[in-house]
Amino acid sequence: MNHILYDSHIHLTDTAYDNILSQIFITLRGMRIKACSVTVNISTSLKAIRLFEDNSVQNIIYNFIGIHPQFADEDISKFEEIIKSNLHFINGIGEIGLDPTYYNQEKNNKISQGQVFNKMLSIAETYDMPVSIHSRKSLDEILNVLSTYNLKRVCLHWFDGTPQQLEKSLDMDLYISYGPSLVFSKRKQGLLKLTNQRRVLIETDGPVSFQSCFKNVITLPTSALMSIIRSIAYVLCLCPMTVIDTLEKNSISFFD
Repeated sequence: MNHILYDSHIHLTDTAYDNILSQIFITLRGMRIKACSVTVNISTSLKAIRLFEDNSVQNIIYNFIGIHPQFADEDISKFEEIIKSNLHFINGIGEIGLDPTYYNQEKNNKISQGQVFNKMLSIAETYDMPVSIHSRKSLDEILNVLSTYNLKRVCLHWFDGTPQQLEKSLDMDLYISYGPSLVFSKRKQGLLKLTNQRRVLIETDGPVSFQSCFKNVITLPTSALMSIIRSIAYVLCLCPMTVIDTLEKNSISFFD
């Protein structure tokens, strides 16, 4: 059986990929990989719609658009209009969330981030879209907010919580995504052991680079996904093909 691999979170609209995007598309098709491209603001969201409206890439790219907490000062109403005008090109909402490390004394603060996050979740709920969430230093608050919405498919991108937060997330039927750090992080490997295997997704978070692995190499699903899969197989004492089968089923449940 020919399985499909899924990268649940990558920033294909990042300028790092501009000159190689066509080659990435070709390689994704050849290697039977589907990628979830997320955005961070209005500019990258418009770029994603331009890049992924072509029918030739819609079968390999899940197009998620969103306003990242770093850009909580952007015009929410304009973003909503973009959604309404391009629903047939949009598969989900992300990357969205909360992150106090981006607070400043002007327009990006706890209140503005909360307003944007709630608006993004409301849009996802209205259109029954899956969501990819950024939760750095804010997971407890995010879980509390999520409990007030009726969202069926939510992924905690690059999960970095505690075992207690993981347990609560799984109790809420959230998906937990692990990235390349799983290859070298004993802490992440410990969290993986506590995670319901039917809720695990994997991601590259490209083009983010990693000092402990894939050094000086632009992060791509074609190079990183199998390393993550082998790490999962090693940590959980499973056959890699069993891991691939489980991840494929999980990804289909989340995306489709």
